[in-house]
Amino acid sequence: MSNRQMSLGAFLMGSGHHVAAWRHPRAWAGGNLDFAHFKRLAQTAERGKFDAIFFADNLALMGSPELGQYTTAGDVFDPLVLLSGLATVTERIGLVSTVSTSYNAPYLLARKFASLDHLSNGRSAWNLVTSATDLEALNFGREEHFEHGDRYQRAEEFIDVVTGLWDSFEDDAFVHDKASGVYFQPHKLHTLGHRGDYYQVRGPLNIPRTPQGHPVLIQAGSSEPGKALAARTAEVVFTAQQTLGNAQAFYADLKGRLAAHGRGRDELKIMPGISPVIGRSQGEAEDIFGELQARLDPRVGLGLLAGMAGGIDLSGHDLDGPLPELPVSNAMQSRQALFIDLARRENLSIRQLYLKVAGARGHHTVIGTPQAVADTLEQWFVEGAGDGFNIMPPILPGGLDDFVQQVVPILQQRGLFRREYSGTTLRQHLGLARPGNRHAGP
Repeated sequence: MSNRQMSLGAFLMGSGHHVAAWRHPRAWAGGNLDFAHFKRLAQTAERGKFDAIFFADNLALMGSPELGQYTTAGDVFDPLVLLSGLATVTERIGLVSTVSTSYNAPYLLARKFASLDHLSNGRSAWNLVTSATDLEALNFGREEHFEHGDRYQRAEEFIDVVTGLWDSFEDDAFVHDKASGVYFQPHKLHTLGHRGDYYQVRGPLNIPRTPQGHPVLIQAGSSEPGKALAARTAEVVFTAQQTLGNAQAFYADLKGRLAAHGRGRDELKIMPGISPVIGRSQGEAEDIFGELQARLDPRVGLGLLAGMAGGIDLSGHDLDGPLPELPVSNAMQSRQALFIDLARRENLSIRQLYLKVAGARGHHTVIGTPQAVADTLEQWFVEGAGDGFNIMPPILPGGLDDFVQQVVPILQQRGLFRREYSGTTLRQHLGLARPGNRHAGP
């Protein structure tokens, strides 16, 4: 029997992942700005021995103000600031923040994640995104967002600069020798001196090499440029896949690209998003999901589709008619393709489509008993659809409580998930090697 075990991330939001979750009686509507709420969630995930907690991010108020009044988009912490606080109230669980390459400077990003890695004793990870909408561009002196291919070319160079900066000091550079007065050994300090197509960064970073060597590198893009970047640089990939077959195809495709970069298959972990709606019976789980669906305002449903389709307004179309032909988005191309495929495959109307994706924005929703949820995770894990999962509770805090209390023990009993942490860093949880410093000798 294989002793391979799955990884689990807890994808946290204030009220939960269903877009109408904040209206549900079990959800904490004011959770987005409640540190005590996130502290509880992080400690619950750590008690469940999760590999990491994860926060997404946008650099704009998403959607129009008219639509925003019906959503939780208007009160969101900067995730790096929030995770710095959560680092002090947790001990083992990894801390993952989304940060965009399109609207950040490599030096600042490298320094912030290195700082978080030191603060947490080796638990930080960067989820690289390239941003998605013109709304973000407008906050940074641009009239429109970078073209899809161009922003991935920028990201290719950006990540090389960041990893180069993380190697500014060799691991043993700092000696703190009071007798000689030498604080660090200057021959173990290396200036990057990068001059590229998009960035000029001298370096070095003004913080020592981190406990993990490099914070863990995570990506979420599933377009062709996204997969190309991930195959070269990512150590974890978060992905949205609606079916087992699609997840298996994505897994095989991305793993198959690694050899061209001299990488082994175990050097990249693929973690599809799963939103579990858990009940004591199948009927109870369906009732819980039905309560959430009933609270979904059609305006919010259409806004969700517009956001995923690159801002395309579908309100002028018959909601009970088919999804019209859509131009290729400059925003989230892989997510747009997923929605279109889902609508065509299941012959969904516009209304049925937004109801279908309201729970997890295109990720797979599993509705059933703890046993049924565990069965789905086991099948996807064993049959080559993922190395683990990013768990997206539809309601918080209760949805995470239910998963930790009811599903995790089943996975542990089946030998699919750890009972205790065996290491202290996120790399150790994920089974990823600590990268050597490119400047150090053999």
